Amino acid sequence: MLTPVQDWVMGAAGGLMIGLAAVLLMGSLGRIAGISGLAGGLLDRLLGRGEREAAGWRFAFIAGVVLGPLLFAALRGGAPVPVRLDVTAWPLLAIGGLLVGFGTRLGAGCTSGHGVCGLARFSGRSMVATAVFFLAALATVFATRQLGLFGLGG
Repeated sequence: MLTPVQDWVMGAAGGLMIGLAAVLLMGSLGRIAGISGLAGGLLDRLLGRGEREAAGWRFAFIAGVVLGPLLFAALRGGAPVPVRLDVTAWPLLAIGGLLVGFGTRLGAGCTSGHGVCGLARFSGRSMVATAVFFLAALATVFATRQLGLFGLGG
């Protein structure tokens, strides 16, 4: 278990790495580090649709997003927080994933694209999108924890 200081330092280090990755991607390739756009572009490329650019950098970026935390957990001897997966929650997770996917298309981006990259560029559209993301998250937490909706009450 991490102490409060270690927890703060790890969070700050993670935030710095996310910011550094966004700056490096923008500086080297002129691309925004929005995960939904990167994943969608990779899928389009693998299916032979969309842009004709190489898919390698997209694959490497997404692989790093997935494998980085797994490597960190392996080096630390396990996940820093306990993870509990309830099999009965899988339908809700699937529905939530579909809603998030729909929302990223509707909002023309995800929290990483709007919240990290868009806010850093002072994009008005990203400011509105990020505010909507936070309000939706607050409403979801309130509905599940305080109202006990979906059997997920705390």
